[in-house]
Amino acid sequence: MHKTVVLNVVGLSRNLLGPNTPFLSSWSERRQVQSIETVLPAVTCSVQATYLTGKLPEEHGIVGNGWLFKEEHEIKFWRQSNQLVQSPKLWEELKSLDPSFTCMNMFWWYNMYSTVDFSVTPRPQYRADGRKIPDVYTQPASLRDRLQAELGTFPLFEFWGPRTSIRSSQWIAKASMLADQWHHPTLTLIYLPHLDYNLQRYGTQHPSVAEDLRQIDAVCKELIEYYESEGAEIIVLSEYGITDVHQPIALNRLFRQKGWLAWREEEGKEYLDAGASKVVAVADHQVAHIYVQDSKLLNEVKALLSQTTGIEEVLDAEGKKKWGLQHERAGDLIAVADAHSWFSYYYWLEDDKAPDFARTVDIHRKPGYDPAEMLLDPAKPLMPVRVLWKLLKKKLGFRVLMDLIPLDATLVKGSHGRSPASDLDKAILISKQSKHQEIVPATEVYQYIKKACIGEV
Repeated sequence: MHKTVVLNVVGLSRNLLGPNTPFLSSWSERRQVQSIETVLPAVTCSVQATYLTGKLPEEHGIVGNGWLFKEEHEIKFWRQSNQLVQSPKLWEELKSLDPSFTCMNMFWWYNMYSTVDFSVTPRPQYRADGRKIPDVYTQPASLRDRLQAELGTFPLFEFWGPRTSIRSSQWIAKASMLADQWHHPTLTLIYLPHLDYNLQRYGTQHPSVAEDLRQIDAVCKELIEYYESEGAEIIVLSEYGITDVHQPIALNRLFRQKGWLAWREEEGKEYLDAGASKVVAVADHQVAHIYVQDSKLLNEVKALLSQTTGIEEVLDAEGKKKWGLQHERAGDLIAVADAHSWFSYYYWLEDDKAPDFARTVDIHRKPGYDPAEMLLDPAKPLMPVRVLWKLLKKKLGFRVLMDLIPLDATLVKGSHGRSPASDLDKAILISKQSKHQEIVPATEVYQYIKKACIGEV
């Protein structure tokens, strides 16, 4: 087996290669640069599962970053057990071909309780006093202490939330190189999230994006030069391209107005009751799974979605089959936004009734994806003072609600999840393998990585 490294530069597309990525642009000139035709939805968990199994969501079961767990009647996002992926993984096939093969997973998702040999993934400590302590989960367990002794605690609050920065990608890169020196894996999967942040916050034309590109280019340069000195074959890819949006669609508000959505009020705040709802939407960027628990409403729900501004397509059973999404975890209907729209999870009609977690960074309690978690509320004055005051109270041992996140979905300017109209905005694949086609189906990325590992480049 040949030593191989896959750099997942989240959000990178051919449109973003250029003057602000001098290293990657020069390095890619000696390789094949292709676009990837994504799966639906083009979101982290679904795309990564496809790359690592070579299967569509209808086979591997990862229909989004989250879905309605029907046995529990609960919407859950960002689960971490690899047992949720229902198809064999790439490293399992490679290990069957060569028992000496080893794999290291650095922050790709569904990283826990996997059959890889070495892994690192974010896993904060949730203390009984309400504190969230940055940390990671590793296999073997000793790798956690060894890495954080060398590099300091993983900067969790710069990995997601209003404080996101290049530091989280830098930490992952340095941890990858250290772990490589200690364990020498055959295949290493490295996740570099930095471009995800401002592209979603501000859109593709914002001045901050140029600096983000320069920063991630420098991280890629360090990684590629290190791994090439170790004789590794390098593949650079992304999961999706991010494009500009301006219109959020709150499907659960529509369903509530129709009398289909259930919620309960607790101390003046409203909490979604998915299990009691006749119809509920699980919003995930530009795709939403619609669970119609009263089947008599199916046609009426489909008609409502088809008439809703910003929705380009509504997939029923036939549509799901066409996209490889016919899985029991998927919604009864799936709404796909148009190029300039995306779905918010909001279900309350008055902001003072929003649940207590709505204004916080809380990826596990929100019944849908919330990119506004990367923003501070511009409507609140003296925000730096508010942040410092809350942090001081937390340090003094008080329980503090970090209610700093806006409830204005129109502030979000970039999204993904559907297939972009332009090939230049799609996910990217840079490799040495022969260029037989301009566009590579996402299911074929599996073979690109496999061929690199077995030396067929």
